[in-house]
Amino acid sequence: MEYFINCNSSTLAPYTIPLDELRAAHLYRRLGFSASVQTINAAVGQTAGTLVDNLIDQALAAPVIPPPAWADWNDSNYPADDDLAREIRRAQLEEFTTAYGNALMDNSVRDRLSFFWSNHFVTELDVYNCNSFLYYYINCLQRNALGNFKTFVHEIGLTSAMLYYLDGVRNRGDNPNENYARELYELFTLGEGNGYTENDIIETAKAISGYTERGEEGCTQVTFNPEDFNTGSKTILGQTGNWNYDDVIDILFNERANEIAGFICMKLYEYYVHPDSSGEEGGNAQDIIAGMAQTFIANNFEIAPVIRQLLKSQHFFDDTAIGVIIKSPFDLYFHLVKETGFSYDDNTIINLIDSAGLIGQELFDPYDVAGWQRDRQWINSNFIIGRWLTSEVFLERFFQADPEQFRTLAMDAVGAADSNTSNPEIVVRALVNKFTPKGLLTDADFEKAMDAFKIDDVPENYYSPDYIPGGLSLWMLAVSMEAPTQVYVLLRHLSREPEFQLK
Repeated sequence: MEYFINCNSSTLAPYTIPLDELRAAHLYRRLGFSASVQTINAAVGQTAGTLVDNLIDQALAAPVIPPPAWADWNDSNYPADDDLAREIRRAQLEEFTTAYGNALMDNSVRDRLSFFWSNHFVTELDVYNCNSFLYYYINCLQRNALGNFKTFVHEIGLTSAMLYYLDGVRNRGDNPNENYARELYELFTLGEGNGYTENDIIETAKAISGYTERGEEGCTQVTFNPEDFNTGSKTILGQTGNWNYDDVIDILFNERANEIAGFICMKLYEYYVHPDSSGEEGGNAQDIIAGMAQTFIANNFEIAPVIRQLLKSQHFFDDTAIGVIIKSPFDLYFHLVKETGFSYDDNTIINLIDSAGLIGQELFDPYDVAGWQRDRQWINSNFIIGRWLTSEVFLERFFQADPEQFRTLAMDAVGAADSNTSNPEIVVRALVNKFTPKGLLTDADFEKAMDAFKIDDVPENYYSPDYIPGGLSLWMLAVSMEAPTQVYVLLRHLSREPEFQLK
């Protein structure tokens, strides 16, 4: 078994119990890139239905990244000097990387989904290598992330990034290239071998031919050239006619609605709930996916209603669904920033993204057309050490920038009533609960966290008598000079714990 066993048998019925801290944090870890203490506290006591609807509505209204000045540039807009042109391209890419990184941080519900779709409708920047293509590709992901899936499929296939990546620009009527047609069915809509034949791929390639006009300059947006379109009759999924690109999308969604809905809802389930959707261990994942698929079809392939249904459900909030997904590199770093509430700037964003690339998740460049495989693929002997070391580097930078923000984090975590506590266990318990989905596994693990927090600079009897008999309460969270260092040392310790790697 390559993942936690999925024995969740709760249903899609709405979860109506007011959210506690555990489940509010669970929602934010999965729906976005986690959240601050204040955001979680504000969610406690709300119903899942109200909170999820508000978050999805905000995501639907979130603005996309505005077009940069170079959005429509082609090679003619760059200097003739190759070195200077490369320098400008690098600066543009850093600008856009920063903008998308900030979108992930600020609009994390919408852009967690746009990021998910970038691993579904995969392209690789190092293949097409045009910043303008990248902008319009990400724009398509953002606009459609919670929109209509049929529209999404139609639009993504005509982005220049996709046309170059899967050889649409080489798909001529008299010499069809089958690459995009194959992935349209296998990876983007139906799933491998699910409801299509090899002949469907061949005929589809003919129908979507003609998007081959690349202009005179490199990095010119691709357009349709009718001279390269195959005008013959094609039979696709049992339907015969002189079909074109638009017809292919219509036929696909008309003839294979159930297959599309099942495949996409399975992927959404594995992304938001549990990496095991098989139902082989006694759970009812297949029933949940079937219910989601019914909602998808009933809503004419609108994505938002499916997300709303799933994330309001008893199944999503079941105890067995909490803390069973391994954080991706982006999860690891973005959760850390969001959960601590520490100050960051654009340089931090770039550093987070660069670090993610070092441990297997390079932004705009998934491993291959099938995308990052996620979960256990994120953990090996090299990557786990990389996770520990880079997390410690970021914590050290935050501490050097402003040690007092570590005290503030702890005071927020324990709550106003305990903000000046002299009991170290209250502080450690609150921070452990903040940074792990369900706490540490054993009492011994918690005691190790306590030992990390209780640095030698603070004598044991300085803590309160409700922690140690005869305690003098000379150490106080809100004022003692050692407190920021103690919180920093504890977070470094927790960043190496297995539970810290989970969401």
